[in-house]
Amino acid sequence: EGSLGAGKSELARRLLRAAANDPGLEVPSPTFTLVQTYALPLGTVHHFALYRLDGPGDLAELGWDEAREDIVLVEWPDRLGALAPANALRIAPAPGTTDDARVATLSGWAHRLKALAA
Repeated sequence: EGSLGAGKSELARRLLRAAANDPGLEVPSPTFTLVQTYALPLGTVHHFALYRLDGPGDLAELGWDEAREDIVLVEWPDRLGALAPANALRIAPAPGTTDDARVATLSGWAHRLKALAA
């Protein structure tokens, strides 16, 4: 989650390339297609960009319920409304101190994040 230009698409792109173990994997922004699906070694990943949605009403057409059985990355999760998973990890990139630097705030997954910090 984050404002335009915060780095959401770039974060998703880097996560997908790392998960594929393929730095050249083509990862287009799903801004116009709304969802891109990738078959990766760790499982199927669905990358949603919900910026153009007004709310959760159109998610059924995009296969939201089926996608939740796999791994899901969502840009603009505020558009999910009540369909937002309560147990989701939320990552909020924001501009850092230089033009290409970002600071990420993590929330959700409290028990998992505490285990990582220990």
